[in-house]
Parts: sequence; structure tokens; C-alpha cells
Amino acid sequence: MHLRADIWVSGYLRRCAVEGATAVLRKRGAAEAGAIFVLVDKLDGQTALYGPAPQSELGARHGVDRLWARMHAQPWVDPKSSEERLRREMAFDPDLWIVEVEDRRGRCFLDLAD
Repeated sequence: MHLRADIWVSGYLRRCAVEGATAVLRKRGAAEAGAIFVLVDKLDGQTALYGPAPQSELGARHGVDRLWARMHAQPWVDPKSSEERLRREMAFDPDLWIVEVEDRRGRCFLDLAD
């Protein structure tokens, strides 16, 4: 069972602030169970987009509420590519959340799937 999306996002925004990264909520989704996407901007023309990893990946991870996967094959992509992917995701699921993180080191502060 996941934390509610609104509670998770609130905690994530605080985590980013504590770590010295700027994070903002770009789009509020369904409070109880909206999918969450995290866009990391390195402020140098490179971004990374993270979204929910398949639930099958979570099974072996005890104590992890959510597991994340990069939404593209390359480590970093241009902002237009990330925005286009977000547009496609919003067309599929209008109740999703989008959090944008600005961090020159490219830190995402997420539990990533292998």
C-alpha cells in the first residue's frame, strides 16, 4: 500500500529543500492515487524524467514505498524531449502529478529500479 500521492509529494518537496535543491509542484493530480512524475533539470540544457517503475520491481524492496524508473534510454535528454513525454502522459492520465527539481548536480532523491 502506497502513501497517498499528496502526502508523498509534500514529503518529497521537503526532502529536496533540505538537500539544497529547488523543487516545485507543476501539476497537482489526484490526491489519493495519482501517478507522480519527477522532472530533474540540471540547468545546463539537460533533463531527466522519472516515473513509476513497474510494480513487479517493488516486490523485492522492503521498506520502499515507491520505486522509480527513468522514462528514456539516455541518462540525460533535452528539455523538449521531457516535455513531449509529459504531454503524452497527461493525455493518457490527466490526474497525474508533476514535480520539477532544479539541481545542477542532477540529483533526483528517488529510489530507482535497477
